[in-house]
Amino acid sequence: MDKVRLALIGAGSMANGVHYPSLAEMPDVEMAALCDLVQDKREETARRFGIPRTYGDYREMVEKENPDAVYILMPPHHLFDVAVFCLKAGKHVFIEKPPAVTTFQTQALADHAAEHGCLTMVGFNRRFCPIMQKVRAMQREAGELNLCVSTFYKDQPDALYYDGAIDVLHCDAIHAVDTLRWMGGEVMAVTSHVSASAGPRDNRWLALVEFDSGATGVLLTNWASGTRVHTFELHAPGFSAFVNPDPGGEAIVNRRGQPALRLSADEVAGNPARHHVYGFYGESRHFIDCIKAGVQPETNFTDAAASMRLADEIEMSSL
Repeated sequence: MDKVRLALIGAGSMANGVHYPSLAEMPDVEMAALCDLVQDKREETARRFGIPRTYGDYREMVEKENPDAVYILMPPHHLFDVAVFCLKAGKHVFIEKPPAVTTFQTQALADHAAEHGCLTMVGFNRRFCPIMQKVRAMQREAGELNLCVSTFYKDQPDALYYDGAIDVLHCDAIHAVDTLRWMGGEVMAVTSHVSASAGPRDNRWLALVEFDSGATGVLLTNWASGTRVHTFELHAPGFSAFVNPDPGGEAIVNRRGQPALRLSADEVAGNPARHHVYGFYGESRHFIDCIKAGVQPETNFTDAAASMRLADEIEMSSL
């Protein structure tokens, strides 16, 4: 397969800001057609990225264009039926996080994909930030992980995502949950404290996670704080790393007997554009490469269901 032929659903801010710019840079990708319900949005997006055909009906687009894969970039409470249609048509599927409103829906998508032989991917981009991948590789080379920390703070105590269609933990803080799993491995046990602060509903999720390796994971998510902070830590004997993967961020790596190493997120990415630094290019590159190789992507729907399940366990195990 020289080129992967894509049909695209969605012309919103994430599509235009990070996903389509990433795909447009890949010479082995054909952006064949775009669908969005809003005509002005789809026509402007198609013009911007040189997409030759547009549709207002995704079913018509998939049937006429016969793509290898479909990008479905829309809110979680709208995408389930669209994703199921594409999977039943035998198309590989990429979706944004969260993968669904519930873990049950996520697993149902995974089951449909398995039944129809489809490759799938959820956009958990933090795993694909170049600086995150570099530092995790350094930690693994240094020794066995004994502690990892995933932190996500925001000043949004009253946050109500999509007017309440999905809670904060499963919708946005799921990034921190998923990255904790990526750093730590298979989950064995969870203890948590979930509470509300300065808001009408739960907005703090703090958890201790035991992994099968014996390492401990710490989740610190607080939507009732003073600012946005999204950082990560990895620790092993004689090794500690503190990572801010945001554009303009850095990692500080401490190794026994050596001076502290400071790594620029922009420099490690090799390109200062946000979609490169923050993993969006990397996740799409991974998806396209997996299609060409015929192997399941790392953040496939089954794996995504495990992250959603961990979020469930954090909510249910609160002290």
